[in-house]
Amino acid sequence: MTTRPATESSPAATSSGRSPARAPAGAPPARDRYLDLLRAVALVRVVVYHTFNWAWLTFLFPSMGVMFALAGSLMARSLGRPAAAVVRGRVRRLLLPLWLYGAVLLTVLFAQGWRPGHGAGAWLRMLCWIVPLGSPPYPEEIGGNGGLLDATWAMETAGPLWYLRAYLWFVLASPLLLRAFRRLPWVTLLTPLALTAVVGTGVVTVPGETGEAVTDFAVYGSCWLLGFAHHDGLLRRIPMYAVALAAPVVMGAGLWWASGHLGEEGWDLNDIPLGQALWSFGFCVLLLRVSPSWHRLPGPLGRLERPVTLANSRAVTLYLWHQPALVATVPLLDLLWRIPAIGDSQALSAALESWSDALMFLAVWPLVALLIAAFGWAEDVAARRRPRLWPRTRTPKPEARGSSTPKTPDAPLTGTGRGR
Repeated sequence: MTTRPATESSPAATSSGRSPARAPAGAPPARDRYLDLLRAVALVRVVVYHTFNWAWLTFLFPSMGVMFALAGSLMARSLGRPAAAVVRGRVRRLLLPLWLYGAVLLTVLFAQGWRPGHGAGAWLRMLCWIVPLGSPPYPEEIGGNGGLLDATWAMETAGPLWYLRAYLWFVLASPLLLRAFRRLPWVTLLTPLALTAVVGTGVVTVPGETGEAVTDFAVYGSCWLLGFAHHDGLLRRIPMYAVALAAPVVMGAGLWWASGHLGEEGWDLNDIPLGQALWSFGFCVLLLRVSPSWHRLPGPLGRLERPVTLANSRAVTLYLWHQPALVATVPLLDLLWRIPAIGDSQALSAALESWSDALMFLAVWPLVALLIAAFGWAEDVAARRRPRLWPRTRTPKPEARGSSTPKTPDAPLTGTGRGR
């Protein structure tokens, strides 16, 4: 694929609409810390949602729409290089952490006696644990509720794998999507919303897991393409007042649709495809149109440099392993009731029960830290970096006089997450 010179209207222009300063030879590309901050917030919001199950969080910060938009922007930036090499690199960064995660989960499942079923078809589906073009098989229940783990632990820990499937589809389709976007930007950008209005509302029903995959691709397709628009400078060329007027209208349309099509969880947008698509699209338009280009987090946000770098360096690990960590908090917190002072007191027992979700949220982070230390190295290996136990932020040194590009922490160009 040929590239055009970096100008205000070219795909290589920065989010500020200016041509980026050329980095010194051999220097890594500068990270946009605004985008890194958004990804870190999205990942934390995912953990909060999975802990408390607050439906309103899907409106407050639609993590998955944001994550797909950020990934789309970074994918467009990477596709300045040969497409085949970029796709291979993205797939490698996705698959190696998945293989490690799947090896642990499947080992436990097989140890508990689970088998994928009889026949070649059941075992062929196991290939989705290797390349997640579809949903990998797992039991909805295994064991018993009286055991150490809840009977639904496998479904809870395997549930987030849908995101890896959607992300893989987007990565594989990106070379063609980017070419279509640069030929017909607005038509391409809005097509997934139109597709969601067809497959996400029941007008056309695609059965089974194929239907789920197509719906996810449609719902978040416009967010991924918004990332292209952000990278290419298309959003920057739209006046801010126009964005400030149009984006709330799109979000309002999503809110209106959701109000008449509530799912099993009420106002949870994850159960309302068209509402999710419209709300996430308008929300991401606002975030990416504002989009300051930060090489370092400014002001008080500078205190978040280390956690933001950690979240971005271990995005896949954090997204996947926070679910097993949440599952593990249940038997750990159950030990509190074995303390005589608590178990014998109805008042203390009732208080702990009412605060159980908050206690889970506090307990999950030490477990996540342990899992990041244990399994996060897979992301370094996948990115062909030296494996690290715990990524750290490098303190930027004062720039040499005449240097145009500040030094920034190294972090992977990919990131995942979804807030279901």
